Amino acid sequence: MDLGQPRQLLLDLFQTAVDAADPAHCLTGRLPDPPSGRTIVVGAGKAAAAMAAEVERQWSGPLEGLVITPYGHGMATERIEVVEAAHPVPDQAGQDAAGRILALAAGAGENDLVLCLISGGGSSLMALPAPGLSLDDKREVNTQLLKSGATIHEINCVRKHLSAIKGGRLAAAAYPARTVSLAISDVTGDDPSSIASGPTVGDPTRFDDARAILAKYGIEPPASVVRQLADAADETPKPGDPRLAESHYTVIATPQDSLQAAAEKARAAGLNTLILGDTIEGESRDVALVHAAIVRQIVQHGEPVAPPCVILSGGETTVTMRHDGGSGGRNRVFALALAAALQGLAGVHGLAADTDGIDGSPNGAGAVFGPDTLARAAEAGLDARQALDHDDSGGFFAALDDAIVTGPTRTNVNDFRAIVVAIGDTPNTT
Repeated sequence: MDLGQPRQLLLDLFQTAVDAADPAHCLTGRLPDPPSGRTIVVGAGKAAAAMAAEVERQWSGPLEGLVITPYGHGMATERIEVVEAAHPVPDQAGQDAAGRILALAAGAGENDLVLCLISGGGSSLMALPAPGLSLDDKREVNTQLLKSGATIHEINCVRKHLSAIKGGRLAAAAYPARTVSLAISDVTGDDPSSIASGPTVGDPTRFDDARAILAKYGIEPPASVVRQLADAADETPKPGDPRLAESHYTVIATPQDSLQAAAEKARAAGLNTLILGDTIEGESRDVALVHAAIVRQIVQHGEPVAPPCVILSGGETTVTMRHDGGSGGRNRVFALALAAALQGLAGVHGLAADTDGIDGSPNGAGAVFGPDTLARAAEAGLDARQALDHDDSGGFFAALDDAIVTGPTRTNVNDFRAIVVAIGDTPNTT
């Protein structure tokens, strides 16, 4: 790989990260043994269709079932039905399909296997409101949470307590059948109870946790939601619940796996590497400022890693929307805030992109920038600070042809960030 082409290098690193989480790669050798009874495949998420297709390719016995994936993420399958539904705000198609999934699980017998394929996005796709709630109730709360800056862990805590299928309820319905869950993690820490809101594992959170989250962000839910969150008798199954005794869970791809794959590729190209972490959270603009400080420390002092080098990080940042009408997601906000903070620092190029290919909207996965980004923007009549203030990082990078547009990748291991500092002496390759 030519260090003289840092933009292509960054794009190649991003593709390597995505490929590491491809179901065709991470499902190999991970499927359970066939049961004496039926094999029922269920699941939801951005990778659900690709996972289902891969299960079909590898499975030798009979299969049946249903998975839900976002619109535009579907794939052709023969034995497992794929239903497309809305994400991140649920719709009727998702509710109907979730109801069918719960019925499939509840109809499983003791000798059957329920194979659950879970990935990021599954929480809003598998939207089955708890009794007494409507889909509109869930939509209203979900929309407010997404705009509030709440973390995915907080959002999923609330979702579980408004659901008839999440927070362990799917596995509880399948008991006494054996449930095997294979998950691609899109949450910091890879906590099974948070991935797609943990439909097959015990939920350690409680109704009062959900109420506290809504209060923290000043969210006023519909009266039906207030009643639901006050009904402690309808708690989610907790760890140790006997109905979960036959539920087994394996995370088959993580954000760290993708960061490690990208690091190996960067080292092969002769770059020193530094992985800052796979659990980085916070407002995109604030996280960008911290990354900018690390870049300046490298440029000025050659530490904590000597250039030429690449800094890698993952996790899931958040964006608190201040204006309507703009475009762009958390990765494009990060990239723009970082470019603005670095002010064209020589030899520094960066990329931030969502591994699902959809950074909050279908028109881009993220963006790249370099030392000339702000100068080119000025020539085009664009101002980075103004774009940030108006929540229009998407429009900014699209105008410069610096947006990363991949379409759905059919997987999801969260944000991927890479910053190349292409100055310094011969890299240390030991």
